[in-house]
Amino acid sequence: MARRPRFVLPGHPQHVIVRGNNRDPIFIANEDYHFYLEKLRDAANAYGCEIHAYVLMTNHVHLLLTPLAETSTAKLIQQLGRYYVQYFNYAYRRSGTLWEGRYKASLIDSEAYALICHRYIELNPVRAGMVAHAVDYPWSSYRSHALGVDNPVLTPHALYQSLGDSAEARQAAYRALFDTALDAKTLDELRVAVNKAWVLGNSQFKARITCQLERRVEPLGRGGDHKSAAFRNGKQV
Repeated sequence: MARRPRFVLPGHPQHVIVRGNNRDPIFIANEDYHFYLEKLRDAANAYGCEIHAYVLMTNHVHLLLTPLAETSTAKLIQQLGRYYVQYFNYAYRRSGTLWEGRYKASLIDSEAYALICHRYIELNPVRAGMVAHAVDYPWSSYRSHALGVDNPVLTPHALYQSLGDSAEARQAAYRALFDTALDAKTLDELRVAVNKAWVLGNSQFKARITCQLERRVEPLGRGGDHKSAAFRNGKQV
C-alpha cells in the first residue's frame, strides 16, 4: 500500500514525532541529549525550520516546528537522524538502525492549537510519571518558555509572543497555562492527528487546507462532516 504523503505547507507549524526502533532507548546519558539538541539547532538553521517547542523522552522525541520550505522538515529529520545514529552507535558500540521507520507529522491550526501543542509536548514527562511538574524535566523547552532560560534551539511562536508585552509577562502567562490539565478529548485529537498524519484544526481550517492541497485532510466521516474534506479520491465534492 502506498504511503500517504505528509501534509506540508511552508509557514504552517507541524507536530512531529520521531521514535526509537522497537521503542528502545535513544538517549542514555546526559551527553546524548546535549548532542541531539546541538544537531537539532544546526539542522534547523541549515534547512529553514523554526523550532517552537520540544521534548526529548528516553525513546522518542516531540517537536513543534514551522518549516519555511516544503522540504525543510524532511531534510532536518534526515540530517539530524544521520548524525545522531552515527554518534549513538559509536558511543554505545552498536550498529544498525536506531529509528522506527518514518517520522510522524501533523500539520496544525496555529491559532487554535499552537499553545495547546506546546503544553502537550512539554507535559509528556508528567504524563509518563517521570516528574511531578514540567519544570522538573531538563530536556524540554518548558524552562525557556516559563522561566526565560536561554535556549538557542528555539524560535518563539507568534502566539507565545502575544502572551504579554514583556518577557516576564509572557513567562507568567505561560506558566498559568499549565495550571489546567489538557482534557481527554484534546489529548486524543492530538494523538490521532499526529499518528495518522491528519491535519489538526477546526472545520474551517481543514477546508482551507484541503482546497490548498487538493487532498483529503481527515478520515471520511470524522466528526460527522464529510463535506469539510472537500475532496475525495482526487475529486472535488
